[in-house]
Amino acid sequence: MIGKKNIVFGFLYLVITASLGPYMVVKMLPEVGVAQSEKQAKLGRLQQLKINQYEEDLEKLSGKQIAMANTDGLLALNKLFNSRQPIDGVKSGAHAHGNLEALLNIAAGVVLCFIAVAPVFKQIISWVFIAGAILHSGMLFLLNFDQAWALTLLPVGPWLVLLGLLLIGVAAFMGFKGEVVKD
Repeated sequence: MIGKKNIVFGFLYLVITASLGPYMVVKMLPEVGVAQSEKQAKLGRLQQLKINQYEEDLEKLSGKQIAMANTDGLLALNKLFNSRQPIDGVKSGAHAHGNLEALLNIAAGVVLCFIAVAPVFKQIISWVFIAGAILHSGMLFLLNFDQAWALTLLPVGPWLVLLGLLLIGVAAFMGFKGEVVKD
């Protein structure tokens, strides 16, 4: 059964890529929490200054003091946005694409079990799907762990996934087992 390796790979790969969720919560979210607290403090001060008509401790603030408070608020906002970028990168990259490509491998494996085409054609389709997942979301996964060399292989993966989809479509057209029963 040629599709079996895709089904096994798909479920194991799904565990790996889904594990990025807890990784993000444990490793990356604390930094966002610190930045969120800092932003809240700086912007809270700005809001209080506005409510008090730019007085603090019963004294009017100078233009320089107001500008410095604004700068502190903007820098705190920027720090928050910058702290969220790695999480957003993981979510939209390896996590999302890896989960999808794992499910594509499972689906391709099931379909390969029911297609009657040459075994060599089925093997090619099977390995193209596995290689596509590894060279796409697998490389995105490695980039999250500072493995810059993965960028060199990254462009190959999406093309292999698309090639796999095309090949399995052709194979399904050529030899899908079973007949559709018409009422």
